[in-house]
Order: sequence, then structure tokens, then C-alpha cells
Amino acid sequence: MATWDLSRTKHHVLICNGSSCNKCGAEELTVAIRKEISDRDLDDVIHTTRTRCNGRCQDKCVVIAYPSGNWYKEMNPEDSTAFVDSLLNNRDLTGKISHSYTENGFEREEGVVKGVGKEKEIVQRVSK
Repeated sequence: MATWDLSRTKHHVLICNGSSCNKCGAEELTVAIRKEISDRDLDDVIHTTRTRCNGRCQDKCVVIAYPSGNWYKEMNPEDSTAFVDSLLNNRDLTGKISHSYTENGFEREEGVVKGVGKEKEIVQRVSK
């Protein structure tokens, strides 16, 4: 296993490879983004991680970029050039952001499915 030197890394990109995203081309998207990064000799600047499900299956294929904290939706291999450009130029990838990070947490963009809450069912214990 490798231990990467991240000292020059400016962006960390998480690419969902959960089952819903995989059914919609996540593997091809992962390869395309990594190829774009490699072709531009940006491997030290942009680090990618292939993840399992990130819980936004409605938005498949999902990509998350840090430090901006933007969550991207409906990504496909054809978006890789524009996506890498957006990271390098610190600008949004128009029409692809589902959630943006602010000081108040993640804000959902207009028209994006809210999703289900994470409330946990309260289990009452019956004492004997």
C-alpha cells in the first residue's frame, strides 16, 4: 500500500463508487478524472479517493471536492476537463453543484432533492 506525500496537495476529490453511482458510470468517471489530472501533471496538486456510497444516490454520479466542500451531482466522464478547470480556477462547475459548504453547514442548491433525515428511532426499554 502506498503512503502519498500530500504536502503539495491543494484539492482532495472524493469520487463515489457505491452501487448506484457504479451503475451510472462511476468507474468511467473515476478513470476520466484521474486521466485528466495525470495528463496535466497535477498528481501532486489534486488527490483523488474512490469511495463507497456517500448517501446521495439520487444525484449519481457524486463527486465531492475539498477544501471547497462542494458536492457535485450527475457527473459523467465528459465533465472531467471542466471539473479540473473549476478546481484550478476556484470557480463553480455550472449546473453540477448539489451542495455547497458555508459556515452554517451544507446548503442544498435549488432544485436538488432534499433527501431523508437521519433521525434515529427511539427505542424504549421495558423494565421487568
